[in-house]
Amino acid sequence: MELGFLKPLFARPGPWASVYIETTRATEDAAKIQKLRERSIAAQLIDAGADGYTTRAVMERLAHEPVAGTPPGRALFAAGAEVVLDVPLTLPPPVGEATWSMLPHVAPLATLRGDSPTCMVAYIDRAGADLELREGNRRTTLDEARGSEWQGRGHRGVPTDRYEWHYRNRVENGWNETADLIAAELARQWPESGAELLVLAGDARERRAVHNRLPERVQDVTVEAEGGGRSAGAGTAALDTEIRQACEAYAQDRLRRTLERFHRGRGKPGEHRESSVDTGPGEAAEGIPAVVDAARKHQVATLLLTPEAADGGRQVWIGPGVDEVAVQRGEARALGVPRPEQARADDALLRAAAAADCEVLVVPEGMQGPAGGLGAVLRWSM
Repeated sequence: MELGFLKPLFARPGPWASVYIETTRATEDAAKIQKLRERSIAAQLIDAGADGYTTRAVMERLAHEPVAGTPPGRALFAAGAEVVLDVPLTLPPPVGEATWSMLPHVAPLATLRGDSPTCMVAYIDRAGADLELREGNRRTTLDEARGSEWQGRGHRGVPTDRYEWHYRNRVENGWNETADLIAAELARQWPESGAELLVLAGDARERRAVHNRLPERVQDVTVEAEGGGRSAGAGTAALDTEIRQACEAYAQDRLRRTLERFHRGRGKPGEHRESSVDTGPGEAAEGIPAVVDAARKHQVATLLLTPEAADGGRQVWIGPGVDEVAVQRGEARALGVPRPEQARADDALLRAAAAADCEVLVVPEGMQGPAGGLGAVLRWSM
């Protein structure tokens, strides 16, 4: 999970109301059920000590939930009588939950928002390409890449004379120029897009020509899709399925490789290592003390969480600074925090990870993750 969208939450002080609520409306009595869910959320906030203004802001936002097109669930984060962030969820929360705490309770987002990579899609033909960014259920249209004047349309027969040959040669050169332009535009937009995966859709010959012209760093995260096209009547169902499968494969491979690095890196110093991969013993942290120390030093590259992590709910001590986190109160004071506050370990570590632009991955049940549910792959050796 990419954490940049959480930064507005950590730029202002708490306490925070954090709400997770199911919003599906698949039954006839959905409106009645939703009202009961909202009442439960209000009661939880009041019992937790939330102020009336912030509670009212949350309830007003929930009351305006649209009937059509609702996501399976929503997460709301409010402070100072204002809903600061409203996040659609990929999965519905198991139960409606509302908390009132010094830090926003963001840890459930790692599981409920899903781990699908941000994906850039290029719909390619001989005239150019339409570019789109997909982030979960949200789609954003990007700039169009326009091709050469001599891109040509359709297929023509064998040249009958040198003029026909000359025309077809210009068309072919025009298409090569178009492929160059599309590849250059993709390479230009890639670093700023935040995308992790590139999908090329359209005619096989055309997308292959663009693929071959991409920089190597982009080619490594590029896949070609059989479905889809740029024309108005092109179907999207098959393409959507291909993109979903490509995103799932990318996420699974990323998690597998990260766990391999984690298990190698948590070995004892001096331990023999058969792998030629650079990550070695000492380049991973496991358990609250080690991960907190690494987060404070901005050493975490990837934070690993397991669902319902046993260590996630343990209390640590924090200050207003995003990297002011310690296991003991005295340790926090030694860092210069005059009035340390308690917070959940997972929320405090996610705050530090967001500030340091770290990656966060959820280790599902059945895979061997860090003991206690919290671990990290480090940027450099301990």
